[in-house]
Amino acid sequence: MDTLRYLQSKEFLPDVDAGLLFANLEELNEMSLCFVTSFFSTIEDHLNKLTPSIDFTSVLTKYFQGNMCQSHQIYCLNYTSAIFYLEKMKKKKDFGTYLKWCEQNELCKRLHLSELLVAPLHKLTRYPLLLKNIWKNTEAAEKTVIDSLKDKVEKSIRDLEGKVKWLDNFQKFKQLQEIIIWPSLWDQDKRFFVPECLKSILRNNPKENILSSTKRSLVHEGKLTLAEHMKLSDVYLFLFDDLLLITKLNRHKKKYGSSDFNLIPVCPVFTPELQSLLEEGSYCTVLDQPIPLNRLIVKNIDSFHGNVFGLRNAFLIQHENRYQQCIAAFLLQAQTESIKKTWMSQMEAAISNYANRQNSSKTSFFSLPAESSEI
Repeated sequence: MDTLRYLQSKEFLPDVDAGLLFANLEELNEMSLCFVTSFFSTIEDHLNKLTPSIDFTSVLTKYFQGNMCQSHQIYCLNYTSAIFYLEKMKKKKDFGTYLKWCEQNELCKRLHLSELLVAPLHKLTRYPLLLKNIWKNTEAAEKTVIDSLKDKVEKSIRDLEGKVKWLDNFQKFKQLQEIIIWPSLWDQDKRFFVPECLKSILRNNPKENILSSTKRSLVHEGKLTLAEHMKLSDVYLFLFDDLLLITKLNRHKKKYGSSDFNLIPVCPVFTPELQSLLEEGSYCTVLDQPIPLNRLIVKNIDSFHGNVFGLRNAFLIQHENRYQQCIAAFLLQAQTESIKKTWMSQMEAAISNYANRQNSSKTSFFSLPAESSEI
């Protein structure tokens, strides 16, 4: 961090955002150093017989009732964005040179910056163990205070895990909205005629916000092959906990109204397969309407029938409407039998879980207490 500041004072690396890369690391280091200094100073005073007993309680209360956990939470919530930003900046030659020079310093102990940035996260998870060990070696009068501090730190860690999970999910879905193209009605099906003067009205349809729900989670994703009339096409499937989205891979296709792909960083939580496709400039165009899991049926295609049509590791998915009529069918082919089984099991499990959630919500609704006759 000091090296970066020095270089920026000399007008080098002006486009590097130190705050985005290191967050509140300086504040966190200062607070941790003060805590360790006070902690060992208390032990030293006792060993030098300056104090009759070791007063850990006041030191621990000062820091753990203060901003210690809050500062760690701020840093941890920024960690994913920092790694995201670091991977993006590594592609720049001048930043790469700076990074390589810094990592050669003996203080780094041959660790890369990405490995050093994760250290504060590990430190936070060790605090409950430290407090537990102190609790074992304190008098009964102090045990209650230390025990309450340990509970506070553990609760802070649990809260942080929930926040990090929510934030990662939010960032991933925000990125998905950038790379997924929702084609217009007239592009999807040539049977529909829409005059030019009315296309602007239909274009305002907020269909692209379908992935904005933070309650939705991505269960499974991956590339498969779709058997179409006289040809095979590469498709990329996104299985969510409530719907299935089938998209076609379009290379070097620019999204309507968006900036160039090179300006859009690739989310680090994507699978390596999807990351490599996006780095090549691909986009995912929605092939058909999303399939709700309560309208999805998965059927296996045995090897005999698959080989007849020249397909291997094939399975069929059907989209049924509310009247149990099949309105769409997709014949998919996986790279291996193992991948096919994984996809089918993931879909079947997601369908089952979705049905259980729906049934439980209905049960809870009907189990509500009856209205009072006085209302």
